[in-house]
Amino acid sequence: MTKEPSPYHRRVAEQKRAAIIEAATRLFLDAGYAGASLAKVAETAGVSKATLFKQFPTKAALFDAIVTESWAAEDDGELHPPAGDLRAGLTAIGRRYVSLLARPGMAALFRIVIAELPRFPELGESHFERGKMPYFDSVRRYLDTENALGTAKLDDTELAATQFLGMISNYVFWPRMLLIDWSPDDASMAHVVDEAVLMMEARYGAANTANRSSRT
Repeated sequence: MTKEPSPYHRRVAEQKRAAIIEAATRLFLDAGYAGASLAKVAETAGVSKATLFKQFPTKAALFDAIVTESWAAEDDGELHPPAGDLRAGLTAIGRRYVSLLARPGMAALFRIVIAELPRFPELGESHFERGKMPYFDSVRRYLDTENALGTAKLDDTELAATQFLGMISNYVFWPRMLLIDWSPDDASMAHVVDEAVLMMEARYGAANTANRSSRT
């Protein structure tokens, strides 16, 4: 019978895992995905190669872990706000999205993928399938719920989710890919979220769609 690791050993393993992922992200950005060897990652992280290979047997597995953790929610409640109030729900999701996109490592992760995409197209697929799509699907499911409850009227929740997240990321994130000093303050980013919510509410809120229908 395999003995369960103690809380101490689990904590040490988690610390080593975090150190490995941090070191790998930095090396991938500096040397490129191909140029950063697993041996160098282990050295930079301050762990043995055996420890690294035990957790991440391949470079692809390590990259997958970086993507998954970069997109992971710190508070699942923010991704699943109470349904029934479209404005409150979208505001919570929008603020969470800003927090996610503004993480220091997020722009670096996108730069790695974009730089290495011609040689390693699987990096783009991994980033899309393990990072972007799970988050996008959580927003689409929330809109599906609001639609079912009648608080929103949407014929295409996938399109609506794309519109909402796009309004936010176009200001908060994408300029960072070209402008190194792009760093809007918290008030500006909160304002973008509020305006995006108001536009979604005006377009898809049940009361507003009902009023438009009555005038036609």
